[in-house]
Amino acid sequence: MRACEVCGVRRAVVLQRHTGRALCLECFREDIIARARREVERWGMIEPGDTVMLALSGGKDSYVLLDILPDVVKPSKVLGVSVIEGIPGYNREEDVRRLREVARERGVEVVVTSIREYVGYSLYEVVSRAFKRGVRHAPCTYCGISRRRIINAVARTYGATKVVTAHNLDDEAQTVVVNFLRGDIAGLLKTHPLHRPKAPGVVPRVKPLRKVYEWETAALAHLKGYPLQETECMFINMQPTLRARVRQALYEVEAERPGTLLKIMEALDEALRDLASSGGPERLGVCERCGEPTSPGRRVCKLCEILEEAGVARPIYTLRLPRTNGLIAEVEAASEAEG
Repeated sequence: MRACEVCGVRRAVVLQRHTGRALCLECFREDIIARARREVERWGMIEPGDTVMLALSGGKDSYVLLDILPDVVKPSKVLGVSVIEGIPGYNREEDVRRLREVARERGVEVVVTSIREYVGYSLYEVVSRAFKRGVRHAPCTYCGISRRRIINAVARTYGATKVVTAHNLDDEAQTVVVNFLRGDIAGLLKTHPLHRPKAPGVVPRVKPLRKVYEWETAALAHLKGYPLQETECMFINMQPTLRARVRQALYEVEAERPGTLLKIMEALDEALRDLASSGGPERLGVCERCGEPTSPGRRVCKLCEILEEAGVARPIYTLRLPRTNGLIAEVEAASEAEG
């Protein structure tokens, strides 16, 4: 039995390749917490007065975020949101129920909504309509844009001041490389934790797990026994995106040189620090169709654009959210007191 190289007492259960250390479960978890806490404190991601909305998918990253957040920061209020995409065999009711149970054990109530509820069609239905019309956006495009809009809308409704997502190091490194390859400097700046839009209608997003490897969240979730979703999305291998190809290339580089992804992100954080922090409030446009914020210079937001291409000319854009939630009650009580 190999002993943990940090505590020297407990049995090692994980080999952390980027450090070369064999760690027990407790020291492995503490190492992840330390990196998340460093990111939160270094960039001021979450402050004591913040009302936090956790974006939870029910995957390994979500469970790790729920597991470690209480040890990282103590925001004034925490709520969760989970968006059901509407994919056959995926987002099963049982998976959502278990996610809510785990979150409730940590004092977090999770609001569940769906793309169908917001748009009027499930993701599967949108993609099917698009393909019949010869529109070939990758399913991940419809999913990502819809989910971001819905999560922002829910956070805004509940008075959240920060949206906390469970994006890991692999996610962030892939985004950086994709932006490089596209020559998208604005997109590159948006990956920096100091870049937070201060535009009406946009709730800033922060990512405490951005320096934690995906294999680490998978390992911790497994070792802690969290009820992970077992079914893969049916679209996972359909129309591989540039991101999918970048992901594979980065996996190969990391396998040869463990720690590469961390070095990329650390170097970029320092290189972009001054530029990311010097920008004033982001001046976003307003979509002339739905009234939601959109990129500067755009008359129609990306969501309205791709839905119209898919044959969804009149999205309903509604959310039926519970009004009895404790957080909503507090927000409403505070508003009444001020009035």
